[in-house]
Amino acid sequence: MGPCWHAIRDEATMDAATLENARRALQDHAWTDAFEGLSSIAADDGLAGEDYERLADAAWWTAHPAESVEALERAYAVYMAAGNRRRAAYVALELARQYNSQLQSAIGKGWFGRGVRLLENEPESVEHGYLHLAFARSTYHRGELAETTEHASAVLDVGTRYGDNDLQAYGLMYQGCSLIGNGDVERGLALVDEAAVAAVGGELTPYTTGIIYCMTIVVCRDLADYRRAGEWTDAAKRWCERQAIGGFPGVCRVHRAEIMRLRGSLKEAEEDARRAAEELMAFGALSMAGEGFYEIGEVRLRMGDLDAAEEAFEQAHQHGVDPQPGLALLHMARQRTAEARSALSSALAEQRDPLKRARLLPAQVEITLGDHDVATAREAVEELSQIAATYGAPVLHAAAHQALGAVLTHEDDASGAVAELRRAVHHWSDADLPFETARARRWLARAYRAVGDEASAVMELRTAASVFRGMGAVLEAERCEDALRSGPAQDVGRRTVRTFVFTDIVGSTNLLEALGDEAWRDIRRWHDDTLRTIIEEHDGEVVQTTGDGFFAAFDRISTAISAAVAIQRSLAEHRRLHGFAPQVRIGMHSAEATSIADDYAGLGVHEAARVGAAASAGEILATCDSIAGDSIALPLTHERSIELKGLTRPVRVVGIDWRDRASP
Repeated sequence: MGPCWHAIRDEATMDAATLENARRALQDHAWTDAFEGLSSIAADDGLAGEDYERLADAAWWTAHPAESVEALERAYAVYMAAGNRRRAAYVALELARQYNSQLQSAIGKGWFGRGVRLLENEPESVEHGYLHLAFARSTYHRGELAETTEHASAVLDVGTRYGDNDLQAYGLMYQGCSLIGNGDVERGLALVDEAAVAAVGGELTPYTTGIIYCMTIVVCRDLADYRRAGEWTDAAKRWCERQAIGGFPGVCRVHRAEIMRLRGSLKEAEEDARRAAEELMAFGALSMAGEGFYEIGEVRLRMGDLDAAEEAFEQAHQHGVDPQPGLALLHMARQRTAEARSALSSALAEQRDPLKRARLLPAQVEITLGDHDVATAREAVEELSQIAATYGAPVLHAAAHQALGAVLTHEDDASGAVAELRRAVHHWSDADLPFETARARRWLARAYRAVGDEASAVMELRTAASVFRGMGAVLEAERCEDALRSGPAQDVGRRTVRTFVFTDIVGSTNLLEALGDEAWRDIRRWHDDTLRTIIEEHDGEVVQTTGDGFFAAFDRISTAISAAVAIQRSLAEHRRLHGFAPQVRIGMHSAEATSIADDYAGLGVHEAARVGAAASAGEILATCDSIAGDSIALPLTHERSIELKGLTRPVRVVGIDWRDRASP
């Protein structure tokens, strides 16, 4: 025997050793070592079908999607050449799943059809269970729950008879999801929990464990059962640590990031979301990557980094994910009230699923209350409360109680608000969601101040500020600390009569698009400085800025009118001298309200805000009741009745003619 034979023998020995080491690495979840070892042999077409499947697994875990697909295609060819139709069918179904996940549906359908055809005349086997699984998966995503139940039952049956634990877990999971989809939440969750126990108990293969965990978290999230989601996330993390797995890649990591965010681990959540987005981009799963970018936006928003949050939400949108409610809340944080309302209204108009609407409605309450539209906020609260009653999740009840408490504060029912917000704090705390608990405490502090309980308000604000600081939510912490520093207003909790004035730039979104960011910022700065100065010169109190305008309060209607006239004349003069100034509408109404720290609560405030919204560009509109009995030196025009949302009767309003007729 010559040297060539020895070289061949040595090479074969080396390949056998490399193969054995790679197989061992795969068992030890040393994915990179397994991938490199199997790839080196695969380059010479030296693998059996089973080892090509192992290579596909290693490639998937190391984020090499193209190599995973290639390995499966080679496994398919090896099985077909050997006449192993059943295993070839299994691989074809797996290829269909991978191509579909990469949104290459035509190729996916082709492989699925091949798998079906290969099994048509074969005696029943475990592979038929995976065919039923493919049907269960597709019918579930199409909402065909009766068909899903039928196929899931077959999956469980085949898995039980052939001793395939993965199939048994999939069968339980899809049966549970179908029951939940049909409204049988309790029985459905029991099956989902049973499947999840098999996953984190080490009964399943790593890939199936990841899928079962991922589906469990999605079910919990959709039901707003974040305590259950947190429990399974902790269990999955312990399983990963025992198995030396760094975490489930891709979309599973996105869902884990969401749970980490909700539990206040913002830094850890962002790390998971960023890594997930990178992995999913590599897999070509762009819409799923968009979910990762959305989570980054939510984390950055909570941390007060508004620029980074906006960039992340834009990336989510670019990848096909609706960035709501996060982007709308970002607009609100930047006082872009009109943009916030428009964005969220569009999202709600497109969404019919009650549980998905429940994720949007709390933001609707916050944004509309910020715009002093109590009627719309009340409608959102009623819908949210109905959803909470239907599904019974503690988190939904927490959100409903908090939203109702906020609305009651604005409706001048501070005692009722305190009761609702205390319930919200209890439910959020019980669900182990510290950020939401702290936000409810901040609302509760406001309600306490409205009833004159300053000691309780301070306690809630201090607690909330400490929690926010601890998790890195800087902006929220500063809001609490500002409230602590400012203390209660002198007449906090007292009923007082004021003339409430609302101003608003008309067509601000169009102006921004026409002028560009820099020019618009300069105009806004001039507008804000001018209006603030005029309000203060007329002994007015700037209560809030409202995005594109101001909410102010005056002791008398006469000074409120004088300030409004001065504003319109100043804008007109600037227009005459410099060629441009934004058009502003102004509305006012005198009413009794309750002073609560830096704001006023009561339906009279809501009425003033709605009168402001009813005014036209360049108009000053006042309610007739407000000016009755006062001597108004200026002409009154266009007296009329208008319907205001949230009020049962029409309101008589009149225009104030502010133009100086003596001027040329």
